[in-house]
Amino acid sequence: MSDFTAPAWIDITATNPVAAREFYTQLFGWRLQLVEALNYALVQPDKNTLPGGIGQQNEVRPAGVVTYFSVPDLEAAVAKAESLGGRIAVPPWEVPGLGRMAIILDLDANRIGLWQD
Repeated sequence: MSDFTAPAWIDITATNPVAAREFYTQLFGWRLQLVEALNYALVQPDKNTLPGGIGQQNEVRPAGVVTYFSVPDLEAAVAKAESLGGRIAVPPWEVPGLGRMAIILDLDANRIGLWQD
């Protein structure tokens, strides 16, 4: 049995976040809450919607979608990913008051997020 659980968060990074927010709002009926200081809109989850957000692409955050998966031990999950041939894209860091996260690259350089409460 795996220590990994269901997806916990979806992060969409866009070159034009205003257009992306409109697109996903109309496509999926998402309700968004804009955090202006971060230029990041939080997806308001409901029983059929995974929590997440839509933000601005920049030199640190390439455009794309990252799905975060919950793990019980972030360092162990990062180490396991590396032992399997993955690479670290964003090393573990703390989201104050919420948890810790990291982004790895799988064997095809797909960005996968890891999240520990």
